Amino acid sequence: MNILLISAYFPPDVGSASHLFADIGEELVRRQHEVTVLTNYPSYNVDLNTLPARYRTGRGMKEQYEGMTVIRTKPLGMPRHIPWLRGLDQVSSAMQFVLAGLRFGGSKPDVILVYSPPLFYGVTALALRVFTGAKVVLNIQDLFPQSAVDLKLLKNRFLIGLFRTLESSLYRRVDHVTVHSPGNQAHVERHGGRGGRVTVAPNVVDTEAIRPGSRENDFRRRHGISATTVVFSFAGVLGYSQDLDTVIEAARALGSAHNLVVYIVGDGVEKPRLVQKAGGLDNVRFLPMLPKSGYAELLHASDVGLVTLRAAVRTPVVPSKILSLMAAGRAVLAALPLDGDAPRLIGEAECGRCVEPENAPALAEAMVALAKDPAMMAEFGRHGRSYAEHHLTVGASASLYEQIFQTLLPEAT
Repeated sequence: MNILLISAYFPPDVGSASHLFADIGEELVRRQHEVTVLTNYPSYNVDLNTLPARYRTGRGMKEQYEGMTVIRTKPLGMPRHIPWLRGLDQVSSAMQFVLAGLRFGGSKPDVILVYSPPLFYGVTALALRVFTGAKVVLNIQDLFPQSAVDLKLLKNRFLIGLFRTLESSLYRRVDHVTVHSPGNQAHVERHGGRGGRVTVAPNVVDTEAIRPGSRENDFRRRHGISATTVVFSFAGVLGYSQDLDTVIEAARALGSAHNLVVYIVGDGVEKPRLVQKAGGLDNVRFLPMLPKSGYAELLHASDVGLVTLRAAVRTPVVPSKILSLMAAGRAVLAALPLDGDAPRLIGEAECGRCVEPENAPALAEAMVALAKDPAMMAEFGRHGRSYAEHHLTVGASASLYEQIFQTLLPEAT
């Protein structure tokens, strides 16, 4: 099959979005499919000054990556912390993708797999379908606009109605929708997804690249962490939905009475405020976003991985960091809405504990309980690794997508 992937982010961008489609794309190439990627110039969690020169000039380019043809366009580069400018950037990017796909795409794709949000990329795929006849599969990772409404980032009734109309229209018009959890499937089916055309495709983790490793590693040595110190880490986007205020408040309550430290690793619009809030705390430390190899090293150095969301996040999201922690054989401590799909996964895998969101005393109590029980932490880690190996591999995801594609294209091989 000739498969076109559309994603805002792709390596060398660092983040779950870029890694997900890169991993699946590589596996599809290994299975003898032709894979092309439509994406932006790299800009997400990368040092623009150290990128190769080809990424700093021109408006478009084509290159090869792990057997895939990658077509890049240069977005407007609007500030991410100003919502309407970010939206303008996404609309512009979606339009550029249509033109670039027609100009540089080469042979026509049989199927187009789109990462959403942004929803506008679904429109890109439908436009390309008109010219190529390709089937369109929309992969929903975040239920926009509901997620923005929950966080009160989107309040204008006209815009909410506009985005809800676009959302429902896409669910009805694409050939298939994939989601990463049952709760997301239910949402899509309530908002226009057709019965039998919505499939749960759990997100994946590269269980070969991320494996259990020695706790006493270079990360601990570089940062002067003793063998007896219990490390709790949060790694990812430091944005509005991640409830890191509760993590800082829990660490403040624990103080120096317990031999533990919290590492908050990543970048985002909330980081400056969080750093200021944590000022003076010896048991909270911040680091910038790490490359893939450095991320694995952080996971190994950690005893427990933190996963947090605000109570207002009612969409049934499963943060990808849970999967990475499971693959690394590390215990998970989650503070998020308890009726969502993430607590369901953690419970099914028996890989950690969950507490209610925005409750610093409950989080602090759970941190102390885990820190005092190394055997429990180790058991959670073993269970998580086993579950990841059996259910969350790249190979399993690629096989599922092949089945979906073949259903849409009965003649495909």
